[in-house]
Amino acid sequence: MDPELPATTPPAEITHPEEMKASVTLRLGPASVTAAARTMPAGLVTAGILVSAILLSLVPLVRAARSSER
Repeated sequence: MDPELPATTPPAEITHPEEMKASVTLRLGPASVTAAARTMPAGLVTAGILVSAILLSLVPLVRAARSSER
């Protein structure tokens, strides 16, 4: 690259081909909060399995609590 010519774009980050990115900015008056997240489909599937396991384990706990109240 010619040293006198400026680069038009910065070098791109190396990322996973299936990586998904999201960002959001929340403004309330003079204050603002920015959040960013990166994930891949495998991570979303894993999170779904985890939530399902937690919810399925609550069923016997609620059933046991209800039967002890009677």
